[in-house]
Amino acid sequence: MAREEHLLSTEIVNRGISDEGSQTFSVRVRRRLPDFLQSVNLKYVKLGYHYLIKHGIYLAILPVLVLVFSAEIGSLSREELWRRVWDSTTRYDLATVLSFVALFVFTISLYIMSKPKPIYLLDFACYKPSDDLKVTKEQFIELARNSGKFDESSLEFKKRILECSGIGDESYVPRSIGSSENTATMKEGRYEASTVMFGALDELFEKAKIRPKDVGVLVVNCSIFNPTPSLSAMIINHYKMRGNILSFNLGGMGCSAGIIALDLARDMLQANPNNYAIVVSGEMVGYNWYPGKQRSMLIPNCFFRMGCSALLLSNRRRDYHRAKYSLEHIVRTHKASNDRAFRCIYQEEDSEHYKGLKISKDLVEVGGDALKTNITTLGPLVLPLSEQLFFFGNLVWRHLFGNKNAKTNNSQQANNIKPYIPDYKLAFEHFCVYAASKTVLDELQRNLELSEENMEASRATLHRFGNTSSSSIWYELAYLEAKEKIRRGDRVWQIAFGSGFKCNSAVWKAIRRVKKPSTNPWLGCVDRYPESLTQ
Repeated sequence: MAREEHLLSTEIVNRGISDEGSQTFSVRVRRRLPDFLQSVNLKYVKLGYHYLIKHGIYLAILPVLVLVFSAEIGSLSREELWRRVWDSTTRYDLATVLSFVALFVFTISLYIMSKPKPIYLLDFACYKPSDDLKVTKEQFIELARNSGKFDESSLEFKKRILECSGIGDESYVPRSIGSSENTATMKEGRYEASTVMFGALDELFEKAKIRPKDVGVLVVNCSIFNPTPSLSAMIINHYKMRGNILSFNLGGMGCSAGIIALDLARDMLQANPNNYAIVVSGEMVGYNWYPGKQRSMLIPNCFFRMGCSALLLSNRRRDYHRAKYSLEHIVRTHKASNDRAFRCIYQEEDSEHYKGLKISKDLVEVGGDALKTNITTLGPLVLPLSEQLFFFGNLVWRHLFGNKNAKTNNSQQANNIKPYIPDYKLAFEHFCVYAASKTVLDELQRNLELSEENMEASRATLHRFGNTSSSSIWYELAYLEAKEKIRRGDRVWQIAFGSGFKCNSAVWKAIRRVKKPSTNPWLGCVDRYPESLTQ
């Protein structure tokens, strides 16, 4: 227990006036994210450098060749250079010269063809539900009470969770959660899925000015609701998309599945030139509504809200000038080989046979380990060279001498070798951190040493729309666009995590300055942020 004291934090909570008329308080003890930057495993740094070297060998060789060639050419006058070229070519017949030129052209062509095709994000859309689905925290509790499925103890627990959740009074839920009937039905799931997915796609097709039949790849991810026919088939049927479309439906992959779906779409575009791809990410709140009394399974009810995102990707080079972003990197981390990580978010039935998501107390620690692995692998790909040298040198020093000092000096001298924390603000201009909860965002900000401005998009999204699962990171990017913060050349880091346990990152680079969109879920409310975040 003593070894885990640094992972615990305390908070004094005002409980109001008791029945006796006195002020009452309680002390809440929470587990914090482990300081994962202080326990970096060297093998993940090696993995990051492996990715870098695999794709950067040409960049290392080319400058050397240019320097050698320039030094040789620079020592000759123009007349002498032409004389040497003429003398060397007259030694060979025409067939030899043509063969050499053909070989040179073939080599260059092979290199260009073997390079990964650039993937462009032309546009994206986030669904904004109608105002009749908007609820305050008090209305949310009343809907749960009116359903008759929860006792007062469960309702009080939900109320306490909502008070410190970071969610405001304008998030959206399906009205079915206030019904006394079962909401986890195929009819209810299909209705909610068609509402949010078609809403996002209608807006996307309108903004991008393309026809549904132009799309060659479709990837849909929804963790809990997976009907037959699939959600991807439902979309193809609704929009009458072409018969040879490559469609995929990802299920059960948690809140980070949006980046997994993006990775799959990228691979499909690499293998199928001159194509469009659409990625649809969402979660069905009503279908996943838990009506029982087990507190670890009531937590998802409090956080998840309605939402969906749809993005349009292209591998066509002629789309460069109309695209908003180019995809730079995707790094995926999976911890399911560890039993604790595998079961920290687990769908099962409770003692009364109600189905729901069970959140383990190990979630924070497991999530910290996955985040540590992911950002350590990503670091060598995105950090400036100076930061990489400081970080890698400090890591090797602690790895080689820290253990030796720990054995000889009872860890005192080892603890004096402080870890060097890379400044990720030098690698990215904007951060879209999955808005799971206020506590998670607080701990991520502390560990990564991010500023309030860096976390603004995530906190605003959590406050305005709640936790919209895998689509959350796109509501955050929509916030940055609505604030007109995206400039040409800016780099955006999207990072999400979810069941499995998985942590995934995507890095985008802005191709142009993004002006305030005419359609955006934040229009009409973006000017209230960030002032209302603390209200």
